[in-house]
Amino acid sequence: MEILHVSAECYPVAKVGGLGDVVGALPKYQQQLGNIAKVVVPAYRNKYYDTHEFDVVHQAGMWLGHDWYHFNVLKERHNELGFDLYLVDIPGLLDTPGVYGYPNDTERFLAFQVAVLDWVNEWQHHPDVVHCHDHHTGLIPFLMSYGYKYSRLKEIPSVITIHNAQYQGQFGWDKLYLIPGFDLWKAGLLDWGGAINPLAAAIKCAWRVTTVSPGYLEELYTNANGLESLISHERAKTAGIINGIDTAVWDPASDVMIPAHYDPDTIDKGKKENKKALCERFGLDTSLPLVAFIGRLVGDKGADLLPEAIGRSLHELPGEVNFLVLGSGEPHIEWSLQQTRDTVSYGFNLHIGYNESLSHLIYAGADFLLMPSRVEPCGLNQLYALRYGTVPVVRSTGGLKDTVTDFGDKDGVGIRFSQAGIWDICYSVKRAIELYDNKEHLREIRLRGMHTDHSWGRSAQQYLELYQQLTISG
Repeated sequence: MEILHVSAECYPVAKVGGLGDVVGALPKYQQQLGNIAKVVVPAYRNKYYDTHEFDVVHQAGMWLGHDWYHFNVLKERHNELGFDLYLVDIPGLLDTPGVYGYPNDTERFLAFQVAVLDWVNEWQHHPDVVHCHDHHTGLIPFLMSYGYKYSRLKEIPSVITIHNAQYQGQFGWDKLYLIPGFDLWKAGLLDWGGAINPLAAAIKCAWRVTTVSPGYLEELYTNANGLESLISHERAKTAGIINGIDTAVWDPASDVMIPAHYDPDTIDKGKKENKKALCERFGLDTSLPLVAFIGRLVGDKGADLLPEAIGRSLHELPGEVNFLVLGSGEPHIEWSLQQTRDTVSYGFNLHIGYNESLSHLIYAGADFLLMPSRVEPCGLNQLYALRYGTVPVVRSTGGLKDTVTDFGDKDGVGIRFSQAGIWDICYSVKRAIELYDNKEHLREIRLRGMHTDHSWGRSAQQYLELYQQLTISG
């Protein structure tokens, strides 16, 4: 089976969040299962682009509204990711250092989708499935079905995976002219709430709709940022498939980004050495339990709760716990965290920004990973933490609820709490300290987490079974 994944992110090419990790790993495991998996992403002008070799496999031009753009499709020469990687290069639109956040993002990702479709339209054969990821690729299922010049793609099954329904890519009908010609009788398929909504269009037009965990799918029926009735209406073609992690990249026994390697047999020594390196770097006490947060500093992640929760915990539990935060995001949250650090003067430090190697060291060196998320479609951080013997402390939502059971229950691997609130976080920190003081129980929980299988093998097989259903029915 040949699968073409279309995405705005793919680790290590370009990563902002979990979307990049998923698209960087799932195709590799599908390839290992005997399939042909290909990934196409924009050719951002970043470190990966500058340090790798590419062959031009397609050149063409396209109209985007009244503007004409030349584009190239580049193929990474050495297949270093374990699957065929293609970059769409559109000078003047996609040649940016960053992924998102530009005033013309609508035009950038529209052009990307049109270029991908124009390219696939020229193939001598067809992929068996086109797998789209999030709203940045949401118009592809619609155009495959109803775009005039893509009629030969109409019978190819399409899948849309919703990684986060909070972001839908809406834009006004005044930009309809940017979309290649299609049957205007079908224009209603683009509409949701009076705007062109790429994610809604994908939910309507894709052959199947998946989310990144069963728990998140259930939540979307009642909380999908305005798409609740649509997702409920399309319930028959939805499926929740939990994300996996790339166990070759995330392996404490071989991770090149941590100073001390370890496995379940050497976890005590390995965690101790990594914690020492981490605490020395940030001026923290190695004898105290270390609670860390890694992620975007935004409301969805509950990051706005961190300053008060950390300050209150350190006030109520002086000399009993350390905190460390790695992330970037909303300026007022960054400022509040910096103010908290300066105010408490002990037991807390932070690094503002994204640092891949530091994140690996935190997973290896921290004792607990805090995830007070308001929205967490799947979550990968808790899976990385489990892999590294770090106990996740999570709010019961979305994929966190699917993957972390409380240590108070049978076979529990973490700490769970119900509400995204200050009291719940502080109470969970107290529970973490109590667990830390019970060394034998802590070691048991750590080992149980390390032995839990969250690799991509099972999830990749579930996607393949879903594809096969589509190709048989088609």
